[in-house]
Amino acid sequence: MQKLIIGSLTALALAVNVANAETRSIKMGTVAGPETEVMEVAARIAKEEYDLDVEIIEFTDYVTPNAALADGSLDANAYQHEPYLQSMVEDRGYDLAIAGYTFVYPIGAYSEKYDSIDDLPDGAQIALPNDPSNEGRALILMHNEGLITLNDPEFLESTPIDIAENPRDFRFREIEAAQLPRVLPDVDMAFINNTFAQPAGLSLDDALIKEGPESPYVNLIAVRGGDEEREEIRQLVDAYQRDEVIEKAEELFKGAAVPGWTE
Repeated sequence: MQKLIIGSLTALALAVNVANAETRSIKMGTVAGPETEVMEVAARIAKEEYDLDVEIIEFTDYVTPNAALADGSLDANAYQHEPYLQSMVEDRGYDLAIAGYTFVYPIGAYSEKYDSIDDLPDGAQIALPNDPSNEGRALILMHNEGLITLNDPEFLESTPIDIAENPRDFRFREIEAAQLPRVLPDVDMAFINNTFAQPAGLSLDDALIKEGPESPYVNLIAVRGGDEEREEIRQLVDAYQRDEVIEKAEELFKGAAVPGWTE
């Protein structure tokens, strides 16, 4: 009898282990908002076609998702473009890599006080995202509009100290990206990523300055180095790069999300 019980328990343990091995899942980090809704479509496709369970974990800032990916709390994240990823890798020593691309979400400059960039007064207070790459992204747009002159307009991590000429004496406030919609009423103009602009009811059509479709800031799916070809990751990337996902992004972003995986 004892041998029978032990044998049964052993068989049960083996069955549990086999069941666990057959359970295929990954944890995906996103920034709360419409990009999460887009990822939910990809997760559904991954489940239907690959029997892959995608657990989506939402964040409210741009820093924590990479920290969680680096420490193993996540298998992947999807919220950033390559210049930002590279700045985090260089600054923090993370071993992260690109598994695939998602969309370009153009950044825009918004104002509740002025209807045209020509109306912006001298000495205007301008809010910028305080993360390195997106701050540079905003300043490059201002340079291209002739509002300021940068020392090196090709330097993607420019900050206000890299401004060579500021003939209209603009004043700059560096603000966490997620907080920019909240400070918009208090400044003359604010550069806001579409991730946070759209949930705040801002339309890219209303931006005083905006990136065009030629923007190099394509968002991506990041993983730990060495996981780029992991089966579950490849299946998720494939599930994401589908027409249904494009349609959902079009519905949510009203044309302000351009697929980054097609030429």
